[in-house]
Amino acid sequence: MTPPRQSDALRAAQLYYLQDLTMDAIARELRTSRSTVSRLLSAARDSGLVQIQIRSPLDTGPELESMIRAEYKVDVHVVPVVDTLNEAETLDRVAMQAARTIGPLVDSNAIIGVAWGSTLSAVSRHLTRKITHDSVIVQLNGAGNMQTTGITYASDIMRRFGSAYGARVEQFPVPAFFDHAATKTAMWNERSVQRILELQSRMSIAIFGVGSVDADYPSHVYAGGYLDEDDLDVLANSDVVGDVATVFFRADGSSDGITLNERSTGPDLAQLRQVRRRICVVSGASKINGLRGALAAGLATDLILDEASARRLVRFDGPA
Repeated sequence: MTPPRQSDALRAAQLYYLQDLTMDAIARELRTSRSTVSRLLSAARDSGLVQIQIRSPLDTGPELESMIRAEYKVDVHVVPVVDTLNEAETLDRVAMQAARTIGPLVDSNAIIGVAWGSTLSAVSRHLTRKITHDSVIVQLNGAGNMQTTGITYASDIMRRFGSAYGARVEQFPVPAFFDHAATKTAMWNERSVQRILELQSRMSIAIFGVGSVDADYPSHVYAGGYLDEDDLDVLANSDVVGDVATVFFRADGSSDGITLNERSTGPDLAQLRQVRRRICVVSGASKINGLRGALAAGLATDLILDEASARRLVRFDGPA
């Protein structure tokens, strides 16, 4: 929205939701038509100026959020999802909530790191437009593999984030994994690569999902030809439960000695923990082991997940 339209939408929303005026009364006060007021209220909801919450006595979301917050020390949004939805439909609901949560956190002069993957692809499709100035979207990890450059897949995600926030997009044109750790070391000394790494070092927000080998809705890194059988054997022998931006970890959050990380182009987990706001989006209870590992590693400050996953995360069976 343009600033004048945003101001009108905010004023209409305040009159409607806080002062209980009718649309006709708001139209008279704003000297416009009732249909325009209706459009302003819709714009206020779509842009995140208004967020409607329904609190049912049977709703376990707040209790789950409180339990997760206490146990894992993260800000959390539990998305209510009925059991009849499949994994793709659940992902779409979670992605919609994630997009609404991310929007208000993005400001001008921000450097926002974005990982690619099935979850972030879904989130990017639900972003609402918010104009910022001098902001940058930087890709967190390379996307090339033995079958494709990965440029189209990753760039579509980055482009949607850039378009939503009026931000410059900086892609990371390297493979997801180098064949040899020495090749990565050499590339990391190249000035073109160092420019991206320097941007990543100044991120104020990082947005990512959690990859998991066992997920019912496969993570793109495991389903997209990025890992061969030898790589998967290495992960199994290292007790890996998941990854963030193609950097792997165990159930206890440790990542030392996982040789595949030496070839990965994702950010070092210690570096990621230095980012002020780290938004983790997870959909699907089958990713729970990967999520627990990511939380044990201290990778998230904010967590958005579906209700079934939240229940499994804290082993919650329902109201007493």
